[in-house]
Amino acid sequence: MAGSLNKVQLIGNLGDDPEIHTFDNGSKVANFSIATSESWKDKASGEKKERTEWHRIVVWNEGLISVISQYVEKGDKVYVEGELQTRKWQDKDGNDRYSTEVVLTGFSAKLLMVSGNGGGRASDQNGNADRPGNKAPSGDGGGTSGGRSFSRDLDDEIPFAPEWR
Repeated sequence: MAGSLNKVQLIGNLGDDPEIHTFDNGSKVANFSIATSESWKDKASGEKKERTEWHRIVVWNEGLISVISQYVEKGDKVYVEGELQTRKWQDKDGNDRYSTEVVLTGFSAKLLMVSGNGGGRASDQNGNADRPGNKAPSGDGGGTSGGRSFSRDLDDEIPFAPEWR
């Protein structure tokens, strides 16, 4: 449909280490969940309230997967930019289930390490982190925290992947 947009931007903390799976054809996928939190003061009681949302992230971008496998771990704060996708699958009892995920694939996929192993730095197109001791090409300074964002088109078609939990 012309005139539509499917873009998600999140900053949150990983709830667990990323899972990376390799398929028989050599393609890879990375899966992880990030938590975003909102806090406020209840007007009636004056009590501090907080709500946390969990977001399932699926990464099909080979360069990003390389960075994730080397530098991203439980507790790290990351910025991700992708698109929402809902897919239908069947559980072990044959019941239809649905999962809505933030998918990072193609040119528009971005990952920026805000804190943790990445130290507020992002990666280049080859998965090289902009960190002391690593040889990463200079970036454009885009993104947050002075880091660089990364994006790249995928050349190969990626097979449908089942849900990993």
